[in-house]
Amino acid sequence: MHAYRTHDCAALRPTDAGQTVRLSGWVHAKRDHGGLLFIDLRDHAGITQVVFPAGSPLLDAVERVRVESVLTVTGAVVLRDGPTVNAKLPTGEVEVRAEAMEVQSAAAVLPMQVAGHEHYGDELRLRYRYLDLRRERVHRNMMLRAGVIASLRRRMTAQGFTEFQTPILTASSPEGARDFLVPARLHPGKFYALPQAPQQFKQLLMVAGFDRYFQIAPCFRDEAARADRSPGEFYQLDFEMSFVTQEDVFATLEPVMAGVFEEFGGGRTVDTAPFVRIPYDTALAEYGSDKPDLRNPLRIADVTDAFAGSGFGLFAKIAAGGGQVRAIPAPGAGARPRSFFDRLNEWARAEGAGGLGYITFDDEGAKGPIARNLEPERAETIRTRCGLGAGDAVFFAAGPRDGLKGLETTKFSGLVRSRIATELELVERDAFRFCWVVDFPMYELNEETGQVDFSHNPFSMPQGGLAALDGQDPLTIKAYQYDIVCNGIELSSGAIRNHRPEVMIRAFAIAGYPEGEVEARFGGMLNAFRYGAPPHGGSAPGVDRIVMLLADEPNIREVILFPLNQQGEDPMMGAPAAVPDARLRELSLRTVPPPAKPTPGATSPVVPETKPD
Repeated sequence: MHAYRTHDCAALRPTDAGQTVRLSGWVHAKRDHGGLLFIDLRDHAGITQVVFPAGSPLLDAVERVRVESVLTVTGAVVLRDGPTVNAKLPTGEVEVRAEAMEVQSAAAVLPMQVAGHEHYGDELRLRYRYLDLRRERVHRNMMLRAGVIASLRRRMTAQGFTEFQTPILTASSPEGARDFLVPARLHPGKFYALPQAPQQFKQLLMVAGFDRYFQIAPCFRDEAARADRSPGEFYQLDFEMSFVTQEDVFATLEPVMAGVFEEFGGGRTVDTAPFVRIPYDTALAEYGSDKPDLRNPLRIADVTDAFAGSGFGLFAKIAAGGGQVRAIPAPGAGARPRSFFDRLNEWARAEGAGGLGYITFDDEGAKGPIARNLEPERAETIRTRCGLGAGDAVFFAAGPRDGLKGLETTKFSGLVRSRIATELELVERDAFRFCWVVDFPMYELNEETGQVDFSHNPFSMPQGGLAALDGQDPLTIKAYQYDIVCNGIELSSGAIRNHRPEVMIRAFAIAGYPEGEVEARFGGMLNAFRYGAPPHGGSAPGVDRIVMLLADEPNIREVILFPLNQQGEDPMMGAPAAVPDARLRELSLRTVPPPAKPTPGATSPVVPETKPD
């Protein structure tokens, strides 16, 4: 018999009754029934109940064993009686009657319980992450993650892609976030950068003729945490293809995404290919977001013209000043009590808005504070444009139309859309709804500097090529750039790449990069393009976000083995940590105190948030 186990703790069934088996695992729970003691023994695979009968010579020893101690138990498999069968466990029809036991490792008093569903704070969970990972939900999430990655690999290989590994130590690149830098000991004063994405390397693989590349790529960005973004590092399904159009990239990724979500979605509805295509401008106009959640049926309408010159002075003034008034329909809300509208108004103020105006409709027409000051024919225009009827309502978001302030108004209308759909329980349940957001602007205006910046990915091909760069207003140029979105979560950015040196130099010149600087910073890729580069493109869906959606977790940390906390720290390993002065001297480094905090009202430089795959 094996020294530790003949079966795992999920393997035994009634057909094994009468066998002598050996199991090893952790003590998940203990139950003392007055001389009869039960242990739930847990390993990676599952749980088996072990019974220590009255009179057993093992009772004294097992009574002293704490939960989470590691045991090896040998005994006979016996059937459970009818009322003692546990239908919730695959092994619930049998138990092991212990004949021998060895304590492999005794557990100390636990700082947190593994069994049960008690909630613990993030710092405690991360400090004792090895205990947290034993908990059923977290363990299940990690196994889901492993299954998703294996499925992604299998599906990409089946489509003719080859997995390659790109460098981890590389050069700094303007990808939109801060790099993690690594001092080069043999080159004092110089630094490697950890890759924010394998962007340039995967393009160079296309130039090298490998045609279809992918990898489950680690990426590193020195940026703040949020619910759908882990600080420090993340993983993505990075892929690139040669001789393809934008539609070819879509046709490649769609069956992979649909297949993975069907495989691991637990029966939830999954969109099939082709996914909906939504132009960027339409996404902002109708959804108030460049990451539209298609489970929400509400669509935003521009009703600025309905208020222009109207009797409702506030919105009339905004319209006259070139601003926008956006209407968010609320079907069925017209019959809600006044407290419903007051609560939404308070929510809007908490979000930084002045309030949330509304109109309700009944059989007699428009009602409410705005309607009292608005001509009936204008209210009817709004009702018709929003597709509403008696018993419905409409809310309004108003403000500037252009620039960052205009974008704030647009995004606030998107928040209102989400809030109303949630309040009215209109969001579709148990579904994964995908879309592609396409036709992103190539450039945007930095309102602080007045300069034109890249708005997305600097290595993308502009629609219209060199002719567009030379002949159009830069702010009107669209790019072959796209995002894939699921349930309002951006899974990936991607693009058809700019593979022509002259187009790239001109594109960077518009964003303020002289040719010499482009040559200095991207000379490796530019030189490669000068020796023959195929048209190519790709994308890179985030593995962490895919698993987060499939696990129905609100925070991305729940699907990462050893995440950092919100401050970018690892409480378990004590990272980041100071290093000895001798090590700093070896690296030709010294530490300096951080700069003083800026005084109120002072401005600091803004890093443009361009988006690598």
